[in-house]
Amino acid sequence: MLNTNSEFLRAELMDVIRAFGAEDENITQYFSCADSKFFNSIEYCGEFFDFEEKYEEADELVFKRLAKRSAKLALYNVLSKFKGGLPWGALTGIRPTKMAYAERAAGRDFKPLFEKLGVIAPNISLIERVLKAQEGIYGKSGQDFYVSLPFCPTKCDYCSFITAPIDKTRVYLDDYTNCLIKEIYSVKPFLTNLRSIYIGGGTPFVFDADELTRIYAAISDVCGANCEYTVEAGRPDVFTEEKVKISADFGVTRLCVNPQTFNDETLKKIGRKHTSAQTLKAVELAQKYGFDINLDLIAGLADETAEDFKNSLLQAISLNPANITVHTLSLKAGSKLKESTKRLNVAGINEMIMISRELLSRAGYEPYYLYRQKYQAGGLENVGWAKKGKACVYNIDVMEEFCDNIAVGANAISKRVYGDEERIERYAAPKDIPSYILKTDKIIEERGKLFSD
Repeated sequence: MLNTNSEFLRAELMDVIRAFGAEDENITQYFSCADSKFFNSIEYCGEFFDFEEKYEEADELVFKRLAKRSAKLALYNVLSKFKGGLPWGALTGIRPTKMAYAERAAGRDFKPLFEKLGVIAPNISLIERVLKAQEGIYGKSGQDFYVSLPFCPTKCDYCSFITAPIDKTRVYLDDYTNCLIKEIYSVKPFLTNLRSIYIGGGTPFVFDADELTRIYAAISDVCGANCEYTVEAGRPDVFTEEKVKISADFGVTRLCVNPQTFNDETLKKIGRKHTSAQTLKAVELAQKYGFDINLDLIAGLADETAEDFKNSLLQAISLNPANITVHTLSLKAGSKLKESTKRLNVAGINEMIMISRELLSRAGYEPYYLYRQKYQAGGLENVGWAKKGKACVYNIDVMEEFCDNIAVGANAISKRVYGDEERIERYAAPKDIPSYILKTDKIIEERGKLFSD
C-alpha cells in the first residue's frame, strides 16, 4: 500500500511500485518543495530515506513534470537498493524517445538525464540508435490515416484488443464495412498532406476479398496511393493469393505478417491456429508481389526458452523482410493471460532481448522505433528493426506523436497535434462493434470538430 501526502504524484509512484512488483508492500512517501528544491522522504522496510533536488522555477505544467520525475527517482533509488535495478531505471513512460527529443529541443544531450534516472548503458545506446534511424523522417509535417478492422479468427491468450472470433462477429461485417466506408469519405477534407496509410486490426485479412476490395476502393478514392501504405494483414492462415494481389493492385506497399513464433507447439498454447509452414507460405506470397514485409515476434511466449526464441529469430532473419518487430510479452488488462497471471516472471527474457539486438544488428537491421508497456516481462520494451531505408513512417509518427493521426473504425483514436502549444487532443471511437455501428454519424460529427479549424 502506498501512502503519500501528494495525490498528484500517486499514479507515477504506483508505476514504479508496479515495476518492482511491490504493490502489496507498505510504502510511505512525503513530498514538499521550498527554495527551488524538491524534498522526498520515503519510509520502506522500517527505514527512512531523504532526498533533495534543485529545480529551476517554471510554470505549473513543467513544475509538476519535474516534481513527478524527482519523486519517481527517489522511490526508484530506494526500491532498487533492496531489489536491484531495472533496465529502464526510473523511466516508466511508454515513449522514452520522446524524453530524449525533449532534451535535445532544450539544447541538452539526453544521455546525462537517462543516466541519472538509472537507465542502463545498452538502453541509452539503443535510444541513440533509434534517434539516428529516424533522421529524415522525424519532425516533418503531415497526417497519417489509420483504418481499424478489429476482427480476428480467434483471440490470443495475451491479447487485450476488443476483438472476438470471426465466427461470432461475422454478422456485423456488412454493417461495419458500410459504416467504415462512410467514415472514410467523411475525412477527405482533412487529408491535405498525407504521409502514410495504415490498415490495422485485429486481423484485416480475415475479411473476404470482396470486402477488402470495397474498403481499398474507398481509401483509394479518398487518398490515392502516393504514400507509404501498410496493411497489418495478420495471421498467416488467412492469407490468400487473391487478397495479396488485390492489395498490390490498390497500391499497398507493406504487408505485416504476424507469426509471433516459428514454434508450432507454442502457437497451439497461445491460441493460434496457424503453423510455421503457413507463415513461410504467406511471406512467399507477399514477396511474389513485391511488398515490403514486416514480421512480428514476441519474446517470452508460453514456456519458450531463449534458444526457442533465438530459433524463431533466425528463421525470421533468413526470410530477409524489410522489418522485424520484437515485442516483449506484456500482461494486458482484458486478456486471458491476465486472468490467470498476476505478474510475468519469464525465465531468460533478458537474454532473449539481448540476442535479438545482437542478431538483428549483425544482419543489417537498425532499431527505428521503440515503446514500452506496463507489466512487460523483465521491465523491457518493444522495438521495430528495419533494413536501411525501409523504416515504417507510420510507426515512427504514431510513437513520436508529431503528426496528426486521422483514424476511422471501432476503437480508433484520432489525434490532433498542436505543435506550437505542445499539446495533443484526442478523439476515441467506441471500442465494441455494435456501439460503433450505432454511433457512426455522431463519431463523424465529433471527429470533424477536432480537425476543423
